[in-house]
Amino acid sequence: MAVMLHESSLADAADRLWEELPGHRVEILNGSIVVTPPPDGPHQETLTWLIEEFAKVRARRAGVRYVQGIGLWLPTGPDDYAVPDFSVVDADYRDALVEKNCYAPHVFRMVLEVTSSNWTNDTATKVDIYARAGIPAYLVADRKHGEVLLYTDPADGKYPDPQRFERGRSVPVPACVGVRLDLPVDTLLDGDGDGDGDG
Repeated sequence: MAVMLHESSLADAADRLWEELPGHRVEILNGSIVVTPPPDGPHQETLTWLIEEFAKVRARRAGVRYVQGIGLWLPTGPDDYAVPDFSVVDADYRDALVEKNCYAPHVFRMVLEVTSSNWTNDTATKVDIYARAGIPAYLVADRKHGEVLLYTDPADGKYPDPQRFERGRSVPVPACVGVRLDLPVDTLLDGDGDGDGDG
């Protein structure tokens, strides 16, 4: 990426790429810029469906907010940040703004990624960085391998082995999130194909 050679910092280079590549997701993970192309339709259907499901269980009344694509400031480097597909955060998360529209890790209760072309970032790199950031729950809809992985309870910067959920099953949202909800694996992987929001 030649653009990086003309910038004064990694953060400046990331900002420039964000401006030059509308619709792409730009993150700095472990000191490297990662650019993800725009997601496909089923990926976005999954995120819309998640918003509907969290609304049904009145998550806002339980003191949480659920949002797509907000920045998560990371402790892995001076400019590091991720932009999870979907996050469940404390109701007062806005008070934890760090910079560049990124929020401190302590307000995140769960992050969720739906894999795209760069699936190794979600299934390897982000497992490490989210654990190091102390994110209580990390859910990965691994579309490449047709399963959902749930990482919880990081200790000493690492998650224990994940719980694995295959098609036909549902994933219980961990208690740390603050709501009771079961998420069908098929809908997490394929999006809400029936169009009625009933999963």
